[in-house]
Amino acid sequence: MRKISRILHRTKKQTGFSLIEVLIGITLVGIALIGLAELFTMSVMNNLRANQLGTATFLCQQEIDELRTLTPTELDTLPLIQDVQLDINEDLTMDYRRITTIERNINYYKVFIFPPSQFSTAVNTLISQPETHQVKAQMGTIIQR
Repeated sequence: MRKISRILHRTKKQTGFSLIEVLIGITLVGIALIGLAELFTMSVMNNLRANQLGTATFLCQQEIDELRTLTPTELDTLPLIQDVQLDINEDLTMDYRRITTIERNINYYKVFIFPPSQFSTAVNTLISQPETHQVKAQMGTIIQR
Protein backbone atom coordinates (compact mmCIF):
# COMPACT_ATOMS: atom_id res chain seq x y z
CA MET A 1 0.00 0.00 0.00
CA ARG A 2 2.82 2.32 0.85
CA LYS A 3 4.46 1.66 -2.51
CA ILE A 4 1.26 2.55 -4.37
CA SER A 5 0.85 5.80 -2.46
CA ARG A 6 4.45 6.78 -3.27
CA ILE A 7 3.85 6.16 -6.99
CA LEU A 8 0.61 8.14 -6.88
CA HIS A 9 2.34 10.95 -5.05
CA ARG A 10 5.17 11.10 -7.61
CA THR A 11 2.86 11.15 -10.63
CA LYS A 12 0.71 13.84 -9.06
CA LYS A 13 3.75 16.01 -8.59
CA GLN A 14 4.93 15.47 -12.18
CA THR A 15 1.60 16.21 -13.85
CA GLY A 16 0.89 19.66 -15.38
CA PHE A 17 3.04 21.95 -17.49
CA SER A 18 5.68 24.45 -16.54
CA LEU A 19 5.44 28.05 -17.67
CA ILE A 20 8.20 27.53 -20.25
CA GLU A 21 6.35 24.56 -21.79
CA VAL A 22 3.15 26.60 -22.01
CA LEU A 23 4.96 29.52 -23.66
CA ILE A 24 6.63 27.22 -26.19
CA GLY A 25 3.27 25.62 -26.98
CA ILE A 26 1.57 29.00 -27.44
CA THR A 27 4.43 30.15 -29.69
CA LEU A 28 4.16 27.04 -31.90
CA VAL A 29 0.39 27.42 -32.22
CA GLY A 30 0.84 31.13 -33.05
CA ILE A 31 3.35 30.35 -35.79
CA ALA A 32 1.00 27.74 -37.26
CA LEU A 33 -1.92 30.22 -37.21
CA ILE A 34 0.16 32.90 -38.93
CA GLY A 35 1.01 30.41 -41.67
CA LEU A 36 -2.65 29.51 -42.09
CA ALA A 37 -3.65 33.19 -42.23
CA GLU A 38 -1.09 33.81 -44.98
CA LEU A 39 -2.34 30.77 -46.87
CA PHE A 40 -5.91 32.03 -46.56
CA THR A 41 -4.92 35.48 -47.86
CA MET A 42 -3.13 33.97 -50.85
CA SER A 43 -6.15 31.80 -51.57
CA VAL A 44 -8.48 34.80 -51.56
CA MET A 45 -6.14 36.73 -53.91
CA ASN A 46 -5.91 33.77 -56.31
CA ASN A 47 -9.70 33.41 -56.33
CA LEU A 48 -10.08 37.12 -57.11
CA ARG A 49 -7.59 36.87 -59.97
CA ALA A 50 -9.31 33.76 -61.35
CA ASN A 51 -12.65 35.56 -61.20
CA GLN A 52 -11.22 38.53 -63.13
CA LEU A 53 -9.71 36.28 -65.79
CA GLY A 54 -12.92 34.30 -66.13
CA THR A 55 -14.98 37.46 -66.49
CA ALA A 56 -12.55 38.92 -69.03
CA THR A 57 -12.62 35.72 -71.09
CA PHE A 58 -16.41 35.75 -71.00
CA LEU A 59 -16.47 39.38 -72.19
CA CYS A 60 -14.18 38.51 -75.12
CA GLN A 61 -16.30 35.54 -76.11
CA GLN A 62 -19.48 37.60 -75.77
CA GLU A 63 -18.15 40.23 -78.19
CA ILE A 64 -17.04 37.60 -80.70
CA ASP A 65 -20.45 35.92 -80.51
CA GLU A 66 -22.10 39.28 -81.12
CA LEU A 67 -19.87 39.92 -84.15
CA ARG A 68 -20.80 36.52 -85.57
CA THR A 69 -24.49 37.42 -85.50
CA LEU A 70 -23.99 40.45 -87.77
CA THR A 71 -24.73 40.44 -91.47
CA PRO A 72 -21.95 41.16 -94.01
CA THR A 73 -23.31 44.68 -94.49
CA GLU A 74 -23.28 45.34 -90.74
CA LEU A 75 -19.74 43.93 -90.45
CA ASP A 76 -18.57 46.26 -93.24
CA THR A 77 -19.98 49.32 -91.49
CA LEU A 78 -18.21 48.67 -88.17
CA PRO A 79 -15.34 51.02 -87.29
CA LEU A 80 -11.85 49.48 -87.47
CA ILE A 81 -11.36 50.04 -83.74
CA GLN A 82 -14.09 49.99 -81.12
CA ASP A 83 -13.16 51.12 -77.61
CA VAL A 84 -15.75 50.57 -74.87
CA GLN A 85 -15.61 50.85 -71.09
CA LEU A 86 -17.77 48.24 -69.38
CA ASP A 87 -19.65 48.37 -66.08
CA ILE A 88 -20.51 44.71 -65.64
CA ASN A 89 -22.11 44.88 -62.19
CA GLU A 90 -23.99 48.15 -62.76
CA ASP A 91 -22.49 49.97 -59.78
CA LEU A 92 -21.61 53.05 -61.90
CA THR A 93 -17.90 52.12 -61.75
CA MET A 94 -16.27 51.00 -64.97
CA ASP A 95 -14.75 47.56 -64.50
CA TYR A 96 -13.10 46.71 -67.82
CA ARG A 97 -12.02 48.27 -71.09
CA ARG A 98 -12.85 46.27 -74.24
CA ILE A 99 -11.08 47.08 -77.49
CA THR A 100 -12.17 45.35 -80.69
CA THR A 101 -10.03 45.64 -83.81
CA ILE A 102 -10.90 44.65 -87.35
CA GLU A 103 -8.52 43.78 -90.19
CA ARG A 104 -10.86 43.97 -93.17
CA ASN A 105 -8.50 42.49 -95.76
CA ILE A 106 -8.59 39.08 -93.99
CA ASN A 107 -11.82 39.55 -91.99
CA TYR A 108 -9.91 39.09 -88.75
CA TYR A 109 -11.54 40.37 -85.56
CA LYS A 110 -9.57 40.66 -82.34
CA VAL A 111 -10.92 41.51 -78.89
CA PHE A 112 -8.82 42.73 -75.94
CA ILE A 113 -9.98 43.17 -72.33
CA PHE A 114 -7.99 45.48 -70.05
CA PRO A 115 -8.39 46.40 -66.35
CA PRO A 116 -9.52 49.88 -65.21
CA SER A 117 -5.90 50.93 -64.67
CA GLN A 118 -5.55 51.10 -68.47
CA PHE A 119 -8.44 53.51 -69.11
CA SER A 120 -6.12 56.46 -69.75
CA THR A 121 -3.64 54.57 -71.98
CA ALA A 122 -3.81 55.25 -75.71
CA VAL A 123 -5.64 52.64 -77.78
CA ASN A 124 -2.78 52.11 -80.23
CA THR A 125 -0.36 51.54 -77.37
CA LEU A 126 -2.63 48.92 -75.83
CA ILE A 127 -3.13 47.11 -79.14
CA SER A 128 0.56 47.07 -80.03
CA GLN A 129 1.77 45.89 -76.61
CA PRO A 130 -1.12 44.19 -74.77
CA GLU A 131 1.06 42.01 -72.50
CA THR A 132 2.95 44.97 -71.07
CA HIS A 133 -0.34 46.72 -70.27
CA GLN A 134 -1.94 43.97 -68.14
CA VAL A 135 -4.28 42.52 -70.77
CA LYS A 136 -6.71 40.22 -68.97
CA ALA A 137 -7.93 38.36 -72.06
CA GLN A 138 -7.55 38.49 -75.82
CA MET A 139 -9.25 36.47 -78.53
CA GLY A 140 -9.30 36.56 -82.27
CA THR A 141 -11.53 35.07 -84.95
CA ILE A 142 -12.05 35.10 -88.69
CA ILE A 143 -15.60 35.69 -89.86
CA GLN A 144 -16.37 34.80 -93.47
CA ARG A 145 -19.78 35.46 -95.02
